[in-house]
Amino acid sequence: MAKSSNATAVIISLVLMLSLFLITFSPVAEGRFIGVGMVKEEEEAAGILCDLVHGVESGETCSGVVEKFKLNAETFTLINPNLNCDALFVGQWVCIDGAPN
Repeated sequence: MAKSSNATAVIISLVLMLSLFLITFSPVAEGRFIGVGMVKEEEEAAGILCDLVHGVESGETCSGVVEKFKLNAETFTLINPNLNCDALFVGQWVCIDGAPN
């Protein structure tokens, strides 16, 4: 009886360790772990190469970001194609240096 329960405990432990391993490392293999690779894929899909980003601060507007970083408004719009300037929020990442691909 003791051998049977010991073997069962070992099997359960192995199954739990394998499950933990798969849960932990499967997102890494797909490039989703902590966002690694996600931005680049989105940029490539949009045809954009962004070299530098800025986190929007309280009270900032698109035109304020353009002025602050001495950007061309048309280029700013091209490198931020999905940006809704009427709905900026604090901490939102905007591209401030890049080019359409």
